[in-house]
Amino acid sequence: MADELPWYRDGLQFTCSQCGDCCTGAPGYVWVNNEEIAALAALVENGDAEAFEDKYVRRVGARKSLKEFSDGACVFFDTAARKCTVYSARPRQCRTWPFWDSNVKTEEDWKYTCTVCPGSGKGQMHSLEQIEAQRQVMKV
Repeated sequence: MADELPWYRDGLQFTCSQCGDCCTGAPGYVWVNNEEIAALAALVENGDAEAFEDKYVRRVGARKSLKEFSDGACVFFDTAARKCTVYSARPRQCRTWPFWDSNVKTEEDWKYTCTVCPGSGKGQMHSLEQIEAQRQVMKV
């Protein structure tokens, strides 16, 4: 039974509604690694990763996370335009939403995700292979 397919073997629907809910709200962490910092720095600090880190990154133990505003919004979320200002270089944590292990572990977890994310469970069908590829990106 080791080769048993996951409950979402027929795929899951998701299309980002650009609501910004995953970029705002309660404080949290958007983990970044050195590669992601370099890509973001190339976009907003002319490639100066050190300046980027000083301005936009905070240390949390041994890890690094993007800073956020006091209201919990990501520093790169434009609240007026309701969009990410670094979308092309957004961290893998953002790129792989909602196909994180915690969201697809069980069908109940996915149903909950669909209640908090208006794009989950609607729109484009993502195949098992696509979902697994996204899940693997988040494996550390």
